[in-house]
Amino acid sequence: MLILIAGLFFLSLACPLMVLRWGRRAFLPVATAVLAGTVWVAAQGPAVLDGEVLSEQWSWVPSIGLGLSFTMGALQWLLAMIVLGIGAVVLAYCTWYFHDDSAGVPRFAGVLTAFVAAMLGLVLSDDLLLTYVFWELTTVFSFLLIGHDPARRSSRTAAIQALLVTTLGGLAMLVGAIVLGYHAGTMTISEILADPPGGTAVTVAVLLLLVGAISKSALVPFHFWLPAAMAAPTPVSAYLHAASMVKAGVFLVALLAPAFADVPGWRSTLLVLGLATMLLGGIRALVQHDLKLLLAYGTVSQLGFMILVLGVGTRAAALAGLGLLLAHALFKACLFLVVGLVDRTTGTRDLRRLTGLGRRMPVVAVAATVAAASMAGVPPLLGYVAKESVFVALVDVARDGDGTGVPSFVGWLVLAGVVLGSVLTVAYSARFVWGAFGNREVEEELTVRPVPVGFAAGPVLLAALTVVLGFAGHQLTSLLGLQADLFPPGVHEAELSLWHGVGLPLGATVLALLLGALLFVARAPVLRWQLSFSNDLSLERAYRWTMRALDRSAVEVTGVVQRGSAAAYLGLILLVVVAVPGSAVIQGGDIDVTPWQTPVQPAIGVVIVVAAVMAARSRRRLRAVLLAGVTGFGTALLFLIQGAPDLALTQVLVETLTVVVAVLALRRLPEYFTDRPLTRRRYLRMALGLGVGISVAGFLLLSASARTAEPVSATLPELAVEYGGGHNIVNVILVDVRAWDTLGEISVLVAAATGVASLIFLDTRGTGIRRVHEIPYPAGVRKEPKVAGRRAWLPAPRTLAPENRSIIFEVLTRMIFHSVIMISLYLLLAGHNDPGGGFAAGMVAGLALVVRYLAGGRYELDEAAPVDAGKLIGGGLAVAALAAVVPLLFGAAVLQSAIIDIPLPLLGKLHLVTSVFFDIGVYLVVVGLVLDLLRALGSQIDRQIIRDRRAAEDDDDAAPVGSAGTAKTGGTAETAESGAR
Repeated sequence: MLILIAGLFFLSLACPLMVLRWGRRAFLPVATAVLAGTVWVAAQGPAVLDGEVLSEQWSWVPSIGLGLSFTMGALQWLLAMIVLGIGAVVLAYCTWYFHDDSAGVPRFAGVLTAFVAAMLGLVLSDDLLLTYVFWELTTVFSFLLIGHDPARRSSRTAAIQALLVTTLGGLAMLVGAIVLGYHAGTMTISEILADPPGGTAVTVAVLLLLVGAISKSALVPFHFWLPAAMAAPTPVSAYLHAASMVKAGVFLVALLAPAFADVPGWRSTLLVLGLATMLLGGIRALVQHDLKLLLAYGTVSQLGFMILVLGVGTRAAALAGLGLLLAHALFKACLFLVVGLVDRTTGTRDLRRLTGLGRRMPVVAVAATVAAASMAGVPPLLGYVAKESVFVALVDVARDGDGTGVPSFVGWLVLAGVVLGSVLTVAYSARFVWGAFGNREVEEELTVRPVPVGFAAGPVLLAALTVVLGFAGHQLTSLLGLQADLFPPGVHEAELSLWHGVGLPLGATVLALLLGALLFVARAPVLRWQLSFSNDLSLERAYRWTMRALDRSAVEVTGVVQRGSAAAYLGLILLVVVAVPGSAVIQGGDIDVTPWQTPVQPAIGVVIVVAAVMAARSRRRLRAVLLAGVTGFGTALLFLIQGAPDLALTQVLVETLTVVVAVLALRRLPEYFTDRPLTRRRYLRMALGLGVGISVAGFLLLSASARTAEPVSATLPELAVEYGGGHNIVNVILVDVRAWDTLGEISVLVAAATGVASLIFLDTRGTGIRRVHEIPYPAGVRKEPKVAGRRAWLPAPRTLAPENRSIIFEVLTRMIFHSVIMISLYLLLAGHNDPGGGFAAGMVAGLALVVRYLAGGRYELDEAAPVDAGKLIGGGLAVAALAAVVPLLFGAAVLQSAIIDIPLPLLGKLHLVTSVFFDIGVYLVVVGLVLDLLRALGSQIDRQIIRDRRAAEDDDDAAPVGSAGTAKTGGTAETAESGAR
């Protein structure tokens, strides 16, 4: 089962390429692959008929009890056959539905195939959490399919509406699943159903699960999202209504009913909402002119009908409900495919413009009539067999409760309501056939294109199955009875049959057919009567009003709390820190303080404090940045004294780069902070800063003094060697013990770099990259002769104005650049046993690029690293992620490292730990981030300065004689790399 589901997901990845290569013909091999899955599931039928329950278990996330558990009993087998069988028919149908020039078809093919896989996983899942995963996957894929055409506002609105409504129900379902699994002691569905827990919490959990089922299956009050979803292409509508998404809620009710049908609130909720949905959908279907909308409201009505029947909780009702589920899948898929065929051949779905199609496409008309008759419950079709069995089950409930405890008068009311709903079903079924294929007067005769045989094959096949299965009641009873047998025995032996004898159920069927036919005949006055009661009140309007109110509230709240002041945001955060956790320090316990361990520590502390106070008092920006850097370097010294060279190295590198980047940014800022007079707010900020300092110091002292257990650090040296294969404890923790955290942190770095780049770069990151040899020689500069295989290093006369050069700095750069790069590689490879690692090594390489930039300007930076920083960052993240998942190929866990010792002749032994590849990914991300910062705050600002200088020179050239101006200096604007240092 897992292989089948995974195979479909992999097939979905290949679908876009197949469609791009073969066009719409690619749908046929995709449908064939899905059909092969259907054949495999069908081959399991004999084992299922023998009462065998097939199961598979695979470990996934054992820490939260989540596993890949799948099971196939009678119910799952039926749904799997529907999901795959209808899916194969719909995918094949797409071959003729779409045109070769249709937009978005490759993506559509992949998403629809993934939709099939997700729905199959949902019905086969035997784990509550895994079921939720597939549940939400169907929501996401349906969102993408409904919004297939992003250019249409109706598609976007309908997709978002379906996503929000079903996600809301899915979240409620998740809470219910967690509560139910907690009280059952397991997340395995089969174990829960075998021994269902009880209690108030379980009752609440089951009702929350029903919220998910009701929202997914579009019952009142969530019914409005389903008709709106008709903005999707018709193949999506056919699959959505017949085999997936909306069937998920029906499946969940059928699955849970044997164990929880007697839970308080179960029957009352499903009977009331199911009956209301059935009647509302039927009434709304009678006023629709769009054939697709007519069927959509018909689906709403039928979903209410199925939920009602399956929610009764008796053996007869369960058997009838499953028969109805199968019948609905066949006739509704057929009817939607017919609508798509009519739309493609005539160009419209409006029944007021259609006429005479019965004569022009008689085979399609017969198939549609058979499917509509099955929906109406006309014998001897499968829809009649199922509906007649429903009447039998409801009559038993109305007469004596049939073990449900439902009062007799409630049973009779439900039966009467279902008969009335069936009358509406007959009427809108007849309206569909008459609207699509009847003869009537129209303003303009439509041109009808010929119907390809393959286009009509799907509807004809489904209609034929509807006829054949109508005579297979005994076989269906044997199969579906396996699920029905999970309920207590009823008054009568449940069965699916064409003949239940003369009695009240037969009378209900005849009454529904006759009254439905009369309602159709009197459609004109009935329609006028319905429209006379029309008003603007609807749940869909309430949804839109709620969303508008929510959007408006979000705007107002954002306008109040997001004022654009970073100082205000920071102040609010720090105030919360002081008020909430800071108050706990005051109530804390004993604090054991050791002033210092060596006299050097207080000396460094004094320097840090003095530098911090001077930075806070400085009005000059550059001085404040340098003094803040002093506090960072002082902290690095404290780390070094305490025996933490890794932390000290990282702190020094980060502080160095921070100072450089800040100085680069200061070129476009005023020299001083502000000339405004100081206000009382200054003292409030001083008090807040003092409070934060005291609170943080209190946190550290209190937490260190409250230790009662032996610190974990005592065993880390041995564990680092044994578990991580390295002597550098810090690096082993980063790339082995808490590698998930490190992967998350570099992902945050990637997100931050992307955000900064999107704000600073107008085009792509690589747009402005230029190599030194692309720059023309300035006037007056001697052109250097070309020498094969070499080029001039740091050709400053070509890239910098004379006043911006430093000969000493250039010479030093020539001497140390390659050495620094080699040091960074050493730190990368040696970091598992000595100070270093991917982050520190990446910072060293980044600082080497900083030196190269400061010595030679932005062109020399591009010469040193002529790559797009975004690709470097993304490549690093990809390498780290690949290093995380590759162990799975060897049967290991994610991010698990392997220790390999390779003997080398004369050189000893090479000690290799595979986590070094993860470190390489970190290294690339950090180097790319530094390169991004240099280009954003270095090269970009250089270009701005050059543009400003050009503008100033142009203004001087245009000024009148005698006006004040600035003399031009030697060189050109292109080569005047000002302020790079």
